[in-house]
Amino acid sequence: MFMDDIAGVRVLYTGDYSREEDCHLCAAEILQFSLYFSSKKMAKTITRLAENTPEVGETVSGFLVKKAFTYQIMTLDDLHVFSQLSTENISQRITIAYSGAFGVLKHRLKQIFESVESLPDEESEGPAFHVHERLTVKYESEKHISLHWRSDPISDMVSDSVIISILLILILITSYC
Repeated sequence: MFMDDIAGVRVLYTGDYSREEDCHLCAAEILQFSLYFSSKKMAKTITRLAENTPEVGETVSGFLVKKAFTYQIMTLDDLHVFSQLSTENISQRITIAYSGAFGVLKHRLKQIFESVESLPDEESEGPAFHVHERLTVKYESEKHISLHWRSDPISDMVSDSVIISILLILILITSYC
């Protein structure tokens, strides 16, 4: 449906673009109306969040899901039950060619990052350490090391910083050789 101005006469087209004739109404035959929309939005808390009624001004933490013009706030555990969404944990691993001394790498990363702690040999197969308790750097062989982390925005940022630092250390090692 659309309005057109033909020779100064406003005409409303109400055709469905089929083989039938379109119905044309003159502007005089069209009733004017106004629609008012409220800008308030209401979200319902469901599942465990709905067990306790929050006080005025109290913060409710959860996921806001919009479904068919309704809003619902729910916990992460109930997301797959009340929506077609699912959550997954992603573990990432990258292997980097590194032929330098593992101790030098750990020393350099200690200079850059606040928290670099060695792992006990029982936990890992060979030398390894944690960076900010989010990323594990393992010595795999004389030719490469591997980085392991569980994906989230902060861990991804730490891993990107460590990878860049390792690449810069490699550039410094090769430029002095």
